[in-house]
Amino acid sequence: MMGADVRPARIRNRLVAIPRSPIMRRHLTSLAAAALLASAAPTLAFAASKLPPPDSAGLLSPAAADYRIGAQDVLEVNVFGIEELKREVQVNAGGKVILPLVGELQAGGRTPGEFSEDVEAALKAKYMKDPQVIVTVKNAQSQRVTIDGAVNKPGVYPLSGPTTLLQAVSLGGGPDQKLANVKKVAVFRQVGGKRHAATFNLNDIREGKTEDPQIYGNDIVVVDTSSGNRFIQNFQGVFPLLGFLAW
Repeated sequence: MMGADVRPARIRNRLVAIPRSPIMRRHLTSLAAAALLASAAPTLAFAASKLPPPDSAGLLSPAAADYRIGAQDVLEVNVFGIEELKREVQVNAGGKVILPLVGELQAGGRTPGEFSEDVEAALKAKYMKDPQVIVTVKNAQSQRVTIDGAVNKPGVYPLSGPTTLLQAVSLGGGPDQKLANVKKVAVFRQVGGKRHAATFNLNDIREGKTEDPQIYGNDIVVVDTSSGNRFIQNFQGVFPLLGFLAW
């Protein structure tokens, strides 16, 4: 019988009790991350220094001509010769922005060049003879990385510029001093249409023994737990090892 500090949840057609206690939820998050690492261990395809760049979707920088604008990206829109129309806008969840004179336009999925042409066409249709518009991605919030495992603030974080593994772990509040095994940090990445992974030792990176690898959009970074194997053995029959627990 479940007490007041748990709530039922259905996971893969099984009803289990998920604790409401933040401490236990952190504990189970670490368990899930450790399980992910354990399950991936036999298929880690690359050495730490040889994990290749991801497929093109995660490689593009905001300055790239074929970068596709995404939700939450911050755009700077300049209409040549008309300072009053200069705007810095954020793309909403639906991929749209609102601009003066133009109104609402779809920006998501367009390159900066394509969206510039869209704004020019909208202005030309009603107000200007030959408008010249330049759109710049100021902050690529749609490029995100997932930080999970034994960190203080696991979650999904935007990449606002080139980011290394140490910087990515810092985005998640840094390693949990009580739980983290910083000698085993995995980076999961989509390469050639398949998911690959490599493990890194943060101590070696800090000491300059190993290069601090670059992290790309859509990467998943998982910090292992110092007692991850014990967690897995104790709870293996309770939760699916790769099940996603949402609360």
